[in-house]
Amino acid sequence: MATKTATVSNVKSDAEATAANVKRLVTLMTIFAWTALTVGVLLCLINISHFSDKNTTLMVGIGCLVGSVFIYVIGTAISLVHARIHQAMEDQQNDDQSNHIL
Repeated sequence: MATKTATVSNVKSDAEATAANVKRLVTLMTIFAWTALTVGVLLCLINISHFSDKNTTLMVGIGCLVGSVFIYVIGTAISLVHARIHQAMEDQQNDDQSNHIL
């Protein structure tokens, strides 16, 4: 009977995996926000001469401009919330270690 062994060198902890996922999400949302902003500016500039609520391209362009701000703010908020949770966990671990020493 043969014995098989395997080595695992790239194992990440749950905290590292979550941090990587959050960073990817924030980067993706930032890309979406810049894309929506670019599309919004282009749509607004295409037919700005007819400045009316009947101008569909202008209204969609303004919607993309507003939407891009919301997308960016939500991505930033996710990043800040994750950073605060991570900081709170580190503070709790430091408090536990300092109480253990005393």
